[in-house]
Amino acid sequence: MRRETPPLIDPFQRAITYLRVSVTDRCDFRCAYCMSENMTFLPKRELLTLEELDRLCSVFISLGVEKLRVTGGEPLVRRGIMTFFRAMSRHLESGALRELTLTTNGSQLARFADELAECGVKRVNVSLDTRDPDKFRQITRWGSLDKVLAGIEAARKAGMRVKINTVALKGFNEDELFDLVRWCAEDDMDITFIEVMPMGDIGNEQRLGQYWSLEDLRARLAERYTLVDTPERTGGPARYVRLAETGQRIGFITPLSHNFCESCNRVRLTCIGELHQCLGQEEAADLRKVLRENPEDDAPVVEAIRAAIRRKPKGHDFDYSRRTVAGRVSRHMNTTGG
Repeated sequence: MRRETPPLIDPFQRAITYLRVSVTDRCDFRCAYCMSENMTFLPKRELLTLEELDRLCSVFISLGVEKLRVTGGEPLVRRGIMTFFRAMSRHLESGALRELTLTTNGSQLARFADELAECGVKRVNVSLDTRDPDKFRQITRWGSLDKVLAGIEAARKAGMRVKINTVALKGFNEDELFDLVRWCAEDDMDITFIEVMPMGDIGNEQRLGQYWSLEDLRARLAERYTLVDTPERTGGPARYVRLAETGQRIGFITPLSHNFCESCNRVRLTCIGELHQCLGQEEAADLRKVLRENPEDDAPVVEAIRAAIRRKPKGHDFDYSRRTVAGRVSRHMNTTGG
């Protein structure tokens, strides 16, 4: 289906075709690099209803968004979330939406994998930083590795392509690099490594201690494998290589060691209706207010979105190059959406 409305183009002539929407800030894990152990979550009355999320996402799709990624917090802990996935599946059926995807910690995947597949979800990203049960409990504080592994298996059996997202953490999972790569190769899963980002107040010293540059990680991989650069893109910020020995795809998301902003095609919508034009900047547009003030008219919502896109910055300011963390943003990752 082709749209008659003009597409969303930012000041740097980048077409915005990818929306990451957080449906909740709540999570059943407390990952140490993501949030505090004793988090205060948003009052439920502040969250967009599932109907409001449907309306907003549908407006974005009418403006040229072709890829929708559902995130959290942990999106699958939101009550009634499959109602939202079923609603979005109509845009897949019409051809307006090219892809509906999900980023999850995997804890609830075993429950919902079949339904997700029925809604047209063909790919799912599962966050997993270690395969060691004790270390998994340490990094997630509350998580169960067995549940996550069962969820991954359920997703694969349902026909979804699984990609593992691993945050590179210095002194924590460095020694598992080759084990993680080998495991993914054996189960035909891609893996993407991510540099830890300075979001939320969990302490600057901790951030600096966690940071493991993917330049170093990639160099270690090259000691054992032949890395072949590939132009493949999935619409996100990752750069990919293939390992000649296994044929598997390895992604690198490098907001610190290699800024990926020049090709940014995405914005983030939070569960309270804030539109963040950039993950690494504080500015946001309040779409919830416009939405609720105009319950029957999408035109003001469209204009608010276009106005926000006209303010989209060229890039973020994350920086670990000194002995302090620069370019930090105050909100936690679970609030913005992963």
